[in-house]
Order: sequence, then structure tokens, then C-alpha cells
Amino acid sequence: MRLLFNQLLCSAFCATAHLGKTFLSLFGLIAGVMLQLRQASLFEVNVYLANLVFAALSLLWLCWLQRRGNPRAGPALALSWALSLAVCLALSFGLTGLRSVIFLRTALNPALEGKDIVVTGLVQAMPEVSEDALRFRFQTETALLAGQPVQLPAQIYVGWYSGFGLGQFAVPAQAGSNSSNSISTPSFLLPETLFELEQQPQVLRAGERWRMTLRLKAPHGASNPYGFDYELWLWEQNLQASAYVRAGLRDVAPQKISDSWAHPVERARQSVREAIFERVADRQLAGMLAALVVGDQGAIDQHDWAVFRATGVAHLMSISGLHITMFAWLAARLINALWKRSAQLGWRLCLWLAAPTAGAFGGLGLAALYALFSGWGVPAQRTILMLATVMLLRLSARQWPWPLVWLLAMALVLMFDPWALMQAGFWLSFVAVGVLFASDPESGAVRPRQTNTQTTDLCVRSIWGRGYLCVVGFIKSTLAGLAKAAREQWVVTLALTPLSLLLFNQVSVLGLLANALAIPWVTLVLTPLAMLGVLWSPLWDAAALAASALALYLQWLASWSWASINVAAAPLWCAVAGVMGGLLMAMKLPWHWRGLGLPLMLPVLLWQPVRPNTGQFDVLGADIGQGNALLVRTQHHSLVYDSGPRFSRESDAGNRVLVPLLRALGERIDMLVLSHRDIDHSGGAAAILTMQPQASLLSSIEDGHTLQALRPAKRCQTGQHWRWDGVDFEILNPLPIDYAQSLKPNAMSCVLRVSNGVNSALLTGDMEVAQERRLLSDSLSKSNSRLTFC
Repeated sequence: MRLLFNQLLCSAFCATAHLGKTFLSLFGLIAGVMLQLRQASLFEVNVYLANLVFAALSLLWLCWLQRRGNPRAGPALALSWALSLAVCLALSFGLTGLRSVIFLRTALNPALEGKDIVVTGLVQAMPEVSEDALRFRFQTETALLAGQPVQLPAQIYVGWYSGFGLGQFAVPAQAGSNSSNSISTPSFLLPETLFELEQQPQVLRAGERWRMTLRLKAPHGASNPYGFDYELWLWEQNLQASAYVRAGLRDVAPQKISDSWAHPVERARQSVREAIFERVADRQLAGMLAALVVGDQGAIDQHDWAVFRATGVAHLMSISGLHITMFAWLAARLINALWKRSAQLGWRLCLWLAAPTAGAFGGLGLAALYALFSGWGVPAQRTILMLATVMLLRLSARQWPWPLVWLLAMALVLMFDPWALMQAGFWLSFVAVGVLFASDPESGAVRPRQTNTQTTDLCVRSIWGRGYLCVVGFIKSTLAGLAKAAREQWVVTLALTPLSLLLFNQVSVLGLLANALAIPWVTLVLTPLAMLGVLWSPLWDAAALAASALALYLQWLASWSWASINVAAAPLWCAVAGVMGGLLMAMKLPWHWRGLGLPLMLPVLLWQPVRPNTGQFDVLGADIGQGNALLVRTQHHSLVYDSGPRFSRESDAGNRVLVPLLRALGERIDMLVLSHRDIDHSGGAAAILTMQPQASLLSSIEDGHTLQALRPAKRCQTGQHWRWDGVDFEILNPLPIDYAQSLKPNAMSCVLRVSNGVNSALLTGDMEVAQERRLLSDSLSKSNSRLTFC
């Protein structure tokens, strides 16, 4: 008996030691990626190679210790654990850094920026279509500058612009975010060049070979905090340059050279998208179907994205992990059932491979094909990798606790895509899965499959008994499934609310109510109908009706004034505490323990950034390219001066830059001052006024301006003065008589002086020389404070 006890104790110790080493190894892989991504600048390539050499030598030493040493001895065990951590840490750090260095070596030569280069290449992916542009990935083959060959990056993101109205010119916008992957007009597109783009974009198809004149630019994004990281997005997409097509009168016209068999999946996706828009007349509904079938998120209107975000269902309107996982589950169940019935056809496939194994592999394979057809985006790649990891662990019958399963999936994803660590979607998906595992550990632990023999025995007693039990069992399983789904949605909502506030500074109050209907409707009705429409197009009509019903429900929810709440950006510790609080409240614990989660969630909900003291003010300038956009803050008041440019019909500095910035700073502005009507100063005003319904509008815009319908504007004129928290605000231009004259818009700029008696800021808009001379001889000469021009 004593010998048996010692053997059991030894086995338990060895198993614990093995799991501990596995945990440290996975943690090391993740930590190495984190450390590398925290680098402000890359090391020399030799440093990363040295890390890989160290990892290889340490691995050899670890193997020698395993063969020669005693793994149960204290010092040997500690050394083995330390080496496992060091090997994996050095390996992931070295590999991530080496990949970064190699990728940067293929960057665009700075000497080629702004040059007109004749490039021949393939349209690599399905083009993105908008009202004023065509955007596509271009796989370069040859490039000529003044007749001489030059080297370009292998892939370029190209825009072919048609312009969007006389007098309106474009500057850079940021892409993507959670809603669209479209990129707006580049910063080097000056007014005169835009007016030359008279040749409209032609129809492009994936796989076609074209020759066109491009003007290139290295990746460069805006430097605003809390906004979309354009450079990171390009990096993730393996894009080292952006460009636009030179198609003016003085340029060589773009020319299609030939078709090719390259990129057949992208050609098929484009054909399906075109068929959807041809079948469904309503572009709003067609865009939703195209997003669900082929992953074209750019087909969804910006207004619809705003509704989806307000109701917390934006994750359903793209090919996300939820869609792919559900597709894999349904495919696995179908293949499992068909595999079991193969004997009726004389094939006896179960003798060759067990039905559950066949279902698992088949479901994973079909899910991978679905992800490939949807564009093989980074979230889809992560989901397939996670599903493969969990499936292989289950089929190998390894009894792993859920934390190891979770860490293994995360480590494999980061080895495949280390920059996923910097994406909001990565954290949302893994935190959601981890919370579900933690709140119900049995769902995450990997254990061998078991058969319920008791139910099987009962079901075979009689025909009547079998029928009764099957009906009762179906009802019970359905109710249990609904209860489990509701609980899981509640758990995820509680845990992800603090994280969503940290990442987006916004959370949907009605998300639980919206998702309760939207998740089953999109997953079980809308998406299957949209997918089956590929085989029989009339089903797209039914899918459009389903999408219309869902849209009406979501629009009704989004119309509620408290549908979503905005909070200021909180420090990281607030979000960590909030997630822990949400997890405590959702776990199966006594209520007095769950109640401890509420105070942990309060910091992220109530956090307020530091504001100036009484009598002080600060001026923050947003990086919006050409134009102006400033935020003036006092202790209790805020003012926005100018709203930046409009980039395209669907994009402007308001919704791309200023709205996220104001939301992250927790600003509730009192006034929007538009210096004049030019589009590079007033382009984002509509988005700001929509987000800030309490804000008044002060401007020199004419009475018939489109913004007047959104918010009646008060005329700015010399002599207007107000005081906020000990800080004086005064309008110095235009004069009242200027409105009766036919002056240029620049001459009508509202000039605002902000002063606390010690320091002054002069916000000038685009005022011209005559107004500058008048101010210098009049108002400014009387000021004794330090003056800053903005």
C-alpha cells in the first residue's frame, strides 16, 4: 500500500512538474513577443540572431539535463524550469525582431517618394469600391522611372481617385478601424493634381495585369493618441508603400495588359460581390450581405457602422471568430452524422476513421475554406489557428487544464502573427474566451470524450420510450442551451465592458439586449441564407428581408438617447481591475463574493482626466494634415476651433480624428468655432455636431450653408467676448461690415484670442495680409501677455 501511495505521489509530482514547465514555456513565448514590441527602435540584426543562437544552445542543454539529470531533484527541476522560460523568451524575442528587420529592408526607397513611376503588376485582391475611389492591392512586377528600372516593395496599396466635387481637395485619412479597411486620399494629393484626375477609375478585377503611372509614398499615419494606427495597419497587411494612380491629361493612361490565372479565390469573391449587388437593389442591405459572404466590410455604409457600434453588434457584421467557429461547429456536426451513416451506403467509413475525428477535421477544413473565401483576414487566421489547436489537443486525449489550453492558443497565434498583440480584436477575443473558461472551467479543460451509456440504455428499451425520451431530451437540451448561451453572453458582457471602455472609450448599454436577438438571427438565419445564396441567388432576397428586419430593430435601439455611453480614457490598471471585477461578478460564487467585483469596475467607469486649474487654459492641436483643428480647454469648459478637412464623401477629420479624440479625453464641448467655410477647416464639423448635440456653433459661414440645417450658426464678429473659468475669449475678426462685402472666405476667418492675462493664444484660421495688418495695428498692439499663434 505504501509503495502504491509513493508511486501515485511520484506520478502526480511528475505531472505537475511537466505542466509547470509547459506553463513557463508558453508564458516565455508570449513575454518575448511583448518585450520586442515594446522596443522604441529595432536592434541590429545580429542581436536577434544571437538570441536565436542562445535559445538553440539552451535547448540542447535542457535536453541533456532531461537525459542525464534527475527531474525530480529540487535544483535540477528549478534549472529545467528556468531554462524552459529562457529558451522560449529568447526564441520569440529573436524571431519577432528578425522578422521586423527583414521586413523593413524591403521598404520604399525614400528617393522614389513623390516620383511618377510606371509600374506593371497584378491586381492582387478584390478591389474596394467607394463613391469617389477604387482601392486595391497591387503586386509589383516591373517599375520604370524615366525609362530606368527601379526596385519597389512587392506589394503596394493603390488608390484610383475620381475626385468628389470642385473646390474640395483631399488630405490624408486613416483607415480601418473596427469598421472599414478603406484608405482615403493621400497627403501628397494637392488641389491641382486632383483637378487633373479627369479619367474615371476603370473596372479592375483580381488577377488582371495592368500598367499604370503611380506616385508613391512610404507609410505615414497621424500622430493623434487614441486614434487608428494607420502605419500599424499597413505593417500588418505586409504593405510597405501606398500610392495613387496618375490619370490626368498629361499622364500615360492606365492600360490593362492581360488576364491571368493568379488569385482565383479573389476573382471568385469579386464575382460573388457583384452578383449580390446585382440581385439586391437596396445598397444598404446588399452591403451587409457582401460583408457576411465575402468579408467586404467597406460595402457597409458609415451610418450603418455607427448603428452597429451603438448597439454593440459590430462584431457580427464582419467575418469574425464567432461566424467561423459556428460554421466549423455546424460543419463538424453534419460530417459526423453523415460519417456515421456511411455504412448504409456500403462504405463503412467508421472502420477507417472514427466519426468524431472525421467531423473535427472536416469542420476545421471547411471553416478554413470559409475563412479563405472571406478574404483570409488576420482575425480569421487567428480563429482557424485557435480551432486547430483546441481540436488537436482534444483528439490527442491530453488532459490539460484550461489555462494551458488558453496560453497555447495565444502563443501559437503570436508566433504566426506577433503584431496581433497590438490589436484590440486580439485582446477582446482572448479575454472573452478566458473569461468563459474561468467562469465555467469544465468547458475549457481538455479531456477524453465520454459516452453517456445510461441514456443509451434507456433509449433502447422501447419505441415509445425512445420517442418520449428523445422529445423530452430535445426540449431539455434546447432550454439548457438557451440558458447557457444567455449566461455566457452575460459573462462576456460584464468582463468585456471595462476592456471595451479602455480600447474604444465607448460601450453599448443595450449591447446585451441587441445581441440576445442579433447573435442567433445573424448566425442561424442571415448568414446561412447569405452563404446559400452563392448556390441559388433567390435566397439573397430572403437574406435581404432578414437583414432589413434586423436593421429596423437595431436602428430602433440606437435611436434611444442612452443607447451607448462614452467615458474618458483610463490607465491600464483601471481596465485590468475592471475585467477582474466583471469576472468576479459573473463567476459561480456566493453573492457576497460577487459584490466585490463592483468596486473594481468603478475606476474605469468614473475616471476623469486632469484639467487646467482656474485661470489656466491649454490648447491641443490635432494632427489632421492640411487645415486646422484645435481643442481649447479651461477648468470646466471646452471649445473646438475648426474641424479639419473632408477626405472623401464618406470620411473626414471629424469622424476619423476628432470624435475619437474628444471621446477619449471625456470632452463635452460647449462651442464649435469654424473660422470660415473652406473644406479643410469645416470638413469635420458635421461629425462633431452630431456627437456633441449640446455644442453651439459660431462661424462666418453663409446662411445657406449645409451646416446651418444641422445647427444654426451664430455669426462671429469683432467685439464678441465671453469669460470661462477666469479665461477671456475675444473675437478679433471679421468686422460686422465685412459681411456686406464680397470678401474671400479666408478674409472672413473668425480670429479668436484666448488669454488669461499672462499667456495668450491667437487662433487665426486663414486670415489674409490685410486682416493681419489691421490686427497688428489695433488689437494685438494693446496686449501685454505672451502671444502664441495657432
